[in-house]
Amino acid sequence: MAASELYTKFARVWIPDPEEVWKSAELLKDYKPGDKVLQLRLEGGKDLEYRLDPKTKELPHLRNPDILVGENDLTALSYLHEPAVLHNLRVRFIDSKLIYTYCGIVLVAINPYEQLPIYGEDIINAYSGQNMGDMDPHIFAVAEEAYKQMARDERNQSIIVSGESGAGKTVSAKYAMRYFATVSGSASEANVEEKVLASNPIMESIGNAKTTRNDNSSRFGKYIEIGFDKRYRIIGANMRTYLLEKSRVVFQAEEERNYHIFYQLCASAKLPEFKMLRLGNADYFLYTKQGGSPVIDGIDDAKEMVHTRQACTLLGINESYQMGIFRILAGILHLGNVGFTSRDSDSCSIPPKHEPLSIFCDLMGVEYEEMCHWLCHRKLATATETYIKPIPKLQATNARDALAKHIYAKLFNWIVDHVNQALHSAVKQHSFIGVLDIYGFETFEINSFEQFCINYANEKLQQQFNMHVFKLEQEEYMKEQIPWTLIDFYDNQPCINLIEAKLGILDLLDEECKMPKGSDDTWAQKLYNTHLNKCALFEKPRLSNKAFIIQHFADKVEYQCEGFLEKNKDTVFEEQIKVLKSSKFKMLPELFQDDEKAISPTSATPGRTPLSRTPIKPTKVRPGQSTAKEHKKTVGHQFRNSLHLLMETLNATTPHYVRCIKPNDFKFPFTFDEKRAVQQLRACGVLETIRISAAGFPSRWTYQEFFSRYRVLMKQKDVLSDRKQTCKNVLEKLILDKDKYQFGKNKIFFRAGQVAYLEKIRADKLRAACIRIQKTIRGWLLRKKYLRMRKAAITIQRYVRGYQARCYAKFLRRTNAATIIQKYWRMYVVRKRYQIKRAATIILQSYLRGYMARNRYYKILRQHKAIIIQKQVRGWLARLHYKRCLKAIVYLQCCFRRMMAKRELKKLKIEARSVERYKKLHIGMENKIMQLQRKVDEQNKEYKCLLEKLTTLEGTYTSETEKLRSDLGRLQLSEEEAKIATSRVLSLQEEIAKLRKDLERTQSEKKTIEEWADKYKKETEQLVSNLKEENTLLKKEKETLNHLISEQAKEITETMEKKLIEETKQLELDLNDERLRYQNLLNEFSRLEERYDDLKEEMTLMVHVPKPGHRRTDSTHSSNESEYTFSSEITETEDLPLRMEEPSEKKAPLDMSLFLKLQKRVTELEQEKQTMQDELDRKEEQVLRSKAKEEERPQIRGAELEYESLKRQELESENKKLKNELNELRKALSEKGAPEVTAPGAPAYRVLMEQLTSVSEELDVRKEEVLILRSQLVSQKEAIQPKNTMTDSTILLEDVQKMKDKGEIAQAYIGLKETNRLLESQLQSQKKSHDNETEALRGEIQSLKEENNRQQQLLAQNLQLPPEARIEASLQHEITRLTNENLDLMEQLEKQDKTVRKLKKQLKVFAKKIGELEVGQMENISPGQIIDEPIRPVNIPRKEKDFQGMLEYKKDDEQKLVKNLILDLKPRGVAVNLIPGLPAYILFMCVRHADYLNDDQKVRSLLTSTINSIKKVLKKRGDDFETVSFWLSNTCRFLHCLKQYSGEEGFMKHNTPRQNEHCLTNFDLAEYRQVLSDLAIQIYQQLVRVLENILQPMIVSGMLEHETIQGVSGVKPTGLRKRTSSIADEGTYTLDSILRQLNSFHSVMCQHGMDPELIKQVVKQMFYIVGAITLNNLLLRKDMCSWSKGMQIRYNVSQLEEWLRDKNLMNSGAKETLEPLIQAAQLLQVKKKTDEDAEAICSMCNALTTAQIVKVLNLYTPVNEFEERVSVSFIRTIQMRLRDRKDSPQLLMDAKHIFPVTFPFNPSSLALETIQIPTSLGLGFIARV
Repeated sequence: MAASELYTKFARVWIPDPEEVWKSAELLKDYKPGDKVLQLRLEGGKDLEYRLDPKTKELPHLRNPDILVGENDLTALSYLHEPAVLHNLRVRFIDSKLIYTYCGIVLVAINPYEQLPIYGEDIINAYSGQNMGDMDPHIFAVAEEAYKQMARDERNQSIIVSGESGAGKTVSAKYAMRYFATVSGSASEANVEEKVLASNPIMESIGNAKTTRNDNSSRFGKYIEIGFDKRYRIIGANMRTYLLEKSRVVFQAEEERNYHIFYQLCASAKLPEFKMLRLGNADYFLYTKQGGSPVIDGIDDAKEMVHTRQACTLLGINESYQMGIFRILAGILHLGNVGFTSRDSDSCSIPPKHEPLSIFCDLMGVEYEEMCHWLCHRKLATATETYIKPIPKLQATNARDALAKHIYAKLFNWIVDHVNQALHSAVKQHSFIGVLDIYGFETFEINSFEQFCINYANEKLQQQFNMHVFKLEQEEYMKEQIPWTLIDFYDNQPCINLIEAKLGILDLLDEECKMPKGSDDTWAQKLYNTHLNKCALFEKPRLSNKAFIIQHFADKVEYQCEGFLEKNKDTVFEEQIKVLKSSKFKMLPELFQDDEKAISPTSATPGRTPLSRTPIKPTKVRPGQSTAKEHKKTVGHQFRNSLHLLMETLNATTPHYVRCIKPNDFKFPFTFDEKRAVQQLRACGVLETIRISAAGFPSRWTYQEFFSRYRVLMKQKDVLSDRKQTCKNVLEKLILDKDKYQFGKNKIFFRAGQVAYLEKIRADKLRAACIRIQKTIRGWLLRKKYLRMRKAAITIQRYVRGYQARCYAKFLRRTNAATIIQKYWRMYVVRKRYQIKRAATIILQSYLRGYMARNRYYKILRQHKAIIIQKQVRGWLARLHYKRCLKAIVYLQCCFRRMMAKRELKKLKIEARSVERYKKLHIGMENKIMQLQRKVDEQNKEYKCLLEKLTTLEGTYTSETEKLRSDLGRLQLSEEEAKIATSRVLSLQEEIAKLRKDLERTQSEKKTIEEWADKYKKETEQLVSNLKEENTLLKKEKETLNHLISEQAKEITETMEKKLIEETKQLELDLNDERLRYQNLLNEFSRLEERYDDLKEEMTLMVHVPKPGHRRTDSTHSSNESEYTFSSEITETEDLPLRMEEPSEKKAPLDMSLFLKLQKRVTELEQEKQTMQDELDRKEEQVLRSKAKEEERPQIRGAELEYESLKRQELESENKKLKNELNELRKALSEKGAPEVTAPGAPAYRVLMEQLTSVSEELDVRKEEVLILRSQLVSQKEAIQPKNTMTDSTILLEDVQKMKDKGEIAQAYIGLKETNRLLESQLQSQKKSHDNETEALRGEIQSLKEENNRQQQLLAQNLQLPPEARIEASLQHEITRLTNENLDLMEQLEKQDKTVRKLKKQLKVFAKKIGELEVGQMENISPGQIIDEPIRPVNIPRKEKDFQGMLEYKKDDEQKLVKNLILDLKPRGVAVNLIPGLPAYILFMCVRHADYLNDDQKVRSLLTSTINSIKKVLKKRGDDFETVSFWLSNTCRFLHCLKQYSGEEGFMKHNTPRQNEHCLTNFDLAEYRQVLSDLAIQIYQQLVRVLENILQPMIVSGMLEHETIQGVSGVKPTGLRKRTSSIADEGTYTLDSILRQLNSFHSVMCQHGMDPELIKQVVKQMFYIVGAITLNNLLLRKDMCSWSKGMQIRYNVSQLEEWLRDKNLMNSGAKETLEPLIQAAQLLQVKKKTDEDAEAICSMCNALTTAQIVKVLNLYTPVNEFEERVSVSFIRTIQMRLRDRKDSPQLLMDAKHIFPVTFPFNPSSLALETIQIPTSLGLGFIARV
């Protein structure tokens, strides 16, 4: 396909931009050949017309598909060009926070300016042993590739680290060295890496300085060779240095500094030991103040000085040498302050007693006059004479600076030599890996001799790099057997020739240096004459005659000629050097010793190539030989020679390239400056690598990957069984131009852009398929919608039409009604109109008629009124006359009546004085008095209690009332006393008036009292209300306080409980940590033993050196094998005679001391454990005590309980007495007495036996009574409530006292006891039988269920397997089933044997009793009777021996026992055919017999031989899982036997009486139990390592790479770094492989009879290894972080969980170890857009650390274009939400972590006497006892 055809609408391109270097744009219309302008739209939405170059007509670069952006390898990009590389690096660096990227064979490392958690030992272990393409790019991957190639190809390697100052070269080199030291297993022994790192502070202080671009710029190059022995372990290192920038000692540019060491000295000048140096501020010295920037922000030079001195001490530079170094450095500073005074133009002088020079001379130990003289003069030697010539001031200043530079260079060399001495190893070096930390291409505003040499070195390195890349590219094509043409790549040989060839720049420079009056100007003219217009790479600046331009591979650089000659000659006057050599300061002449050796660069030692050679170096010459030609080699010549040596070294090694990029000049973390990055990419050769790759076939696919990726482009008929042919057929149809691809043996090679074209076709095909699916789905949805709408429309129409019909009918009805209404309305209107007219007519008529009638009326009325007026007038006149007459008559009457009234008045006055009147008056008065009395009584009743005065008044009033009543009575009786009565009436009236006044006063007082009472009442009520309110407040306060108290008590209780729980957890964690630490100590101990054995073997086999091979050990690898560990603290002298022959007797004391230390540590740990346990118990008791105090209530116990407790104590004391009597009787019987007394038939014997029987019966009865009494006490305690009062207890006490008196309590108690005993015995027997039956039925049901489930699962698994695997699985299943049946039959046989033996024992007892009876009868028969009776034949039964569960062997057979039972035993046969743990039982039975014989030496010897033999077996076959599992099981069983039969009560709870008889009687083997426990821990750790070694190759392939669900995962294009395919080929591990291996492990452990708890721990460890390795690889592999891979992982984890359920191991804790992996898979699958998603992720991923969550989100990569990437803002949101989470900053899980193992006690129910020894074991020399 033509490239122009890809420029279609919506295609994205890159266009140049002055700010961003490259901008992305989108085509708005298709490009047609001939178009001069492209219509583009930028990402910001701005439209742009992009004009093509009319000459080249080059189209802009196409942009890669989004799916390829962010790839690990830049060569995987379809379009390989500068903008694609820059964009890919920026996306990885900014969005994904990934600093490493592959570019073919180059690792591009971008300095993040931030500490990242990607360099820990866990990361090293993750990369160790991995292929370079299988993991994400990393410096460790490059280091691993170098290490692996060194071991595999036995060829030296080099890692070339280059880059600008501040790009991170030194850090990358440091991490590479750390990797080598860790994976080679020597990190803890040689400490070479630690010494190399310790040299960094020294080398940085004397070789690093601040520049304008970097605060810690390395101003020299170094090549560190890390040496390895034949086993590829680090043995030493060596450092070579190149081109120290000496000119910096005497001159620094603006904003730059001298070397750090000078400023460190000035900052530490006030230290007492530095007083003699007479230093001051850095601004005082010329050599430190020129840059004007003596301080670096954030750097404390005084602290750095401390670090430098510590590093010197660590590398063996003692204090005296350190002070010597500082004296020389201080002398250089003072030398720079020496000033010169001009005498004339040709001479100068130093002022007398010049202080800087005198200080310099004092520090250097030289004469002042001599140094002063030779600083101002020089010696000229001719053939015949020698002249001393003064020099001018400028030349003297230059000579002073040259001397300072020379001294500093010598000191630098001396320090490097001492560093190499510290890193040197005496062991012969077999191979090495070199790490080259070299300066990158440099270009500044002013470039001088140093930049010229640096760029010259980079030209040489770039040439070597280009050749290597070209070579690898062509090798790949040849390997795949594809036709290829020579790739045209940039060869910088012309530039190198311009510099180093004959008449090159360096040659002309050296020639000019030889000229007497050579100068920079003349040298520049020679350059112009020689190369200008003759070499295309050499140019002359337009505005300068003292500069030249060279076109380097990276860029054009303009060099200023000024100073070239001086720096190249590096002239130092010989006389000044002689003065320094004659110094009294011993260290100073030592610096110039190598001048006498005259080591030339071509004959340099392999250790170090000298930095520079001065013209002053004298060589060793014969007497009389001239030294005039001692220093003819210039700096340029020396550098060229050292560079040639370096290139020879690199060419003799396999190079690996690391290009460090500085992302910005401001050291901002994760900030990417495109301009600076492009400059460095051009300079470091990355773009050249891209160009070479793009020129050939950069994209490579295996046939299977291509088929999987582009299967969608094939039709069914195109798919053949041959994948290669299928791919060929498809490609011929897709890409017509056959030059665009080539078919290799295993891969398809594509030109640049073809993969993007295929991706476009694939995306178009998928898009078309999606469109078709969408079209069909949308059509289906729309049709469904249309049908629903049609149905709805029909329904609506039906209803609408019905509605319309109803409306029409309604309309018709309304029309009819309207017609009728109109009819009646019109009738009504007409009638109304008629009626109105009629009414109007009538009204008119009525008004008219009325008017006429009124007129007549008015007329009549006027007539009538006239008559009335007349009548009234006439009447008024008549009345007036009448009134006058009447008035006169009335006046006459009044006069007469007045006269009559006066007469009547007189009569009335007389009557008023009569008695009757008085009576009438008294009657009214009496009523009033009664009313008053009633009122007063009422008032008295109401206010009787208030005032006494009111009561007195009422009493007075009552007495007066009584008097009035008596007076009234007397008046009524006698009328005669009327006058007196009248006077009394008057007095009474007066008194009444008084009384009224008193009443009024009383009322006023009453009112006052009422007011006071009301006021008092109100005050009282107010007071009461206030008191009530206060009371209410107090109550509320009380309730609040009570509530607070209860809450505080509750909180205190909760906090106490939480604290107790936390402390308990903490104690458990501490215990686990101690256990883990102890087990690690054991691990280290066994590793030291193994190391000792290996060294011993090496010593013995020194003569026979094996052929070197790749023997690689991990840093964390250790072994548990040891043959010489002792088992107890028994002294060495006692142990030696009983031990077998051992290879070395000198090892025993070492092992014993180590063992004793370990045992002491174990004792301390046990004590700590006991202390923690005691503390835990104490705290639990405190909590219980506090709870008991809260719940404690006064409980009163009844007298009945007291009585029963007394009786219980009585019974217990009687029980003790009976026991004592029984023991005494037994002792008496067991004592040896006369045969006639102790014989079975003797009377004393019978009496004793009868007493013993009766006592035993009574003892049993007493025991039963005690048990029943205790049970009753318990039940009665439970029945008694704490609410019993004292009265109840008193009543109970009285009742009991009465019962005591009457003697009834004993009978009641006995009756109750008998009843309870009978009922309890019946209930217990029924319950026991019922429980037994229930348990048996449940067990049968469970076993049937398990068998049914197992059969179904096996059937399902077999159906899924292929035919061959199905047959194999069925055979395995059948073998397992037969084995289980065999074991069941063996158990049944053992039970039957046991029953038979039991019956035989009973038969023997019965026979013995019968024999005793017969003997007794014979004694009673007389001799005559014996003779008379015939003798009957008697069958004598043969006695069967009663075995005691012991095995007897001779001491001489111990070796044979150990050999047959341990060393030569095959676990497979024992596990299948014999009972589990048989060797352990046999060994213990042998130990029992030695214990029975009380032979301590035999016990010790047997146990020591057993332990050493087990270790020997494990060392010999330690990588065999069956062997390790078998001996772990047997060691644990042996340990359990020692505990079970130790005689300790804690271990005897589950023993049978017979087993208790088999306990050890003479020896306490607790110390040996500890040794066996340690051995079991070591075997367990070895088992875990074997498991890990077997599982590790399967995990990544089976859990991550294999597609368990076919078709879900996609395959993306890969680059030069070939990554492991996810397509399962033959031999690739799958999830089924892991499950089969887990089944194998589990079945083997079960067959060996391993404890179930131990199996659970092993399974938990296995699952932890699976989860940790899977998660670690997921975190280090960007291609695995996708949605589809998350689904695969979830499915795989579910299969593992199903396996746990099948094996009933869900409670083992194994599932919890997979939780981080499960959450990582969920994280890949969940939505990652909104804040709600972020909240859900934070709550879901609680088992992952923040670093892991962010890493997964950064690595998340869509496999298809339809997936979306995770935005940077979302990741920042996650980080903000998780910033408060306190978790480990570690990124990876520790896959090497081993959980601390415990061995719970598991007693055996197997009887030792029933164990049969099979003949197959060859133990016929052992006898059962």
